[in-house]
Amino acid sequence: MTRVETPATSVIIPVYNGAPYLAEAIESVLAQTCRSFEIIVVDDGSTDGSAGIIARYAAFVRQCFQENRGTGAARNHGVEAAQAPLLAFLDQDDLWEPGKLKAQMAMLAADASLDAVFGLVGQFHSPETGEPFRRHVLCPLKPAAGYLPSAMLIRTEAFHRVGPFEESLQLAEWSDWFVRAVECGLRMGLVPEVVTRRRLHRGNKGLVFRHFRKEYPRLLKMLLDRRRLATVKTMT
Repeated sequence: MTRVETPATSVIIPVYNGAPYLAEAIESVLAQTCRSFEIIVVDDGSTDGSAGIIARYAAFVRQCFQENRGTGAARNHGVEAAQAPLLAFLDQDDLWEPGKLKAQMAMLAADASLDAVFGLVGQFHSPETGEPFRRHVLCPLKPAAGYLPSAMLIRTEAFHRVGPFEESLQLAEWSDWFVRAVECGLRMGLVPEVVTRRRLHRGNKGLVFRHFRKEYPRLLKMLLDRRRLATVKTMT
């Protein structure tokens, strides 16, 4: 019997109608210089050609399907299917630099006290966007520290200490999770090199789902409620 080794990293790609960019995202994972990973693509009820693109990569990815429930639910689905001691997330329209996993794994290996590692993020206008869009949506010229899901590598046990993404949030699910990670005292490192390239395009969730921006006051209330509860517990 052939021994199947557990991959070092489970890479989770949530997809909802991501056909225009999904292949490039998957290819950026396959181009990693560190080869010990599994790719889990979670199709969040896509109605475009995403399923066909995923099928093209059937030899390299595991596909999970769910009815449309949002990015947070799709990421949670991927975490449930993950087998590796490390977790990484990649949005359907973002790209990894080839050395992303290798650099972040090296930092985690060098410091056992670290729970997660991020890196610098560069942004770019997607080639199909026109000049009006580029004038309206400015693209930073210099990379910056990116505390984003596509730029994170985290120990699986540390992720579970924080808990899953809040599935009732459609736009602020990452902000909620990151705040909880800080509250839990997760130790985070930062690789001083570009690990992720964030694509700016007309389908960016922050542009398409502007009506969900009302979630941020709710996020603040959730934070304050947790702190009040923590204060009550310390007083009793």
